[in-house]
Amino acid sequence: LKVGLELPVSAGFHLQYHTGLASGLLNQQSLKRSANQMGVSAKRRPKAQPTTLVLPPQNPGFCGSEVLVTLGKVLKVIVVMRSLFIDRTIVKGFHENVYTEDGKVSFHSSSSLSPLQVTDHATTALLHYQLPQMPDVVVRSFMTWLRSYIKLFQAPCQRCGKFLQDGLPPTWRDFRTLEAFHDTCRQ
Repeated sequence: LKVGLELPVSAGFHLQYHTGLASGLLNQQSLKRSANQMGVSAKRRPKAQPTTLVLPPQNPGFCGSEVLVTLGKVLKVIVVMRSLFIDRTIVKGFHENVYTEDGKVSFHSSSSLSPLQVTDHATTALLHYQLPQMPDVVVRSFMTWLRSYIKLFQAPCQRCGKFLQDGLPPTWRDFRTLEAFHDTCRQ
C-alpha cells in the first residue's frame, strides 16, 4: 500500500494530527493472509494499485478536516472528519474534479457515479462501523472497507458470479468479508 501525503502550509496541528492518524491506518495491513495465500509467489500476485491520501486546504468556517483518498485509477473519495470521527464521505469517479474553481472541495456537485450508489454505500458503512469509544478502530475499519473498492471493475458478484448486472458492476461490499455483491444480490 503506497500512501502519499500533501499538507498545505496553512494547516495547523489539528490537521497534521489527523494526517498522521490516517496515514498510519492506511499503511497498516489490517487484513491477515489466509494459509492458502501464503504459498502464492510474488510473481503471480497482481501489482497493487496505489492508494493516495491528499489533504486539501480547509474551507473557511468549516471546523472539520477533508481528506482526499484516491483508490488506484478507480475512485476519489472525500472523507470529512470532525475531530477523530468520520462525519461523511463523497465518492467521485477517478477522472472527476473534486475541487471548485476557487480550490475548495466540491461537496454539492453531482457525480457521474450516481447510478453506482457508492456514496450511499459509504454512508451506510459509516453507520455500520460506529464505535464512539474507539474512533481509531472505526477509521481503520472504514478505510479497509473503502479500499476494497479498488477492484470495483475487477471483482465479480459473489452471489451471481457476473461482473455486470443491468450494466452496473457489483457495488456493495460486505462489511465483514469485503466481498462484492450487486445491490439486488446482497439480500
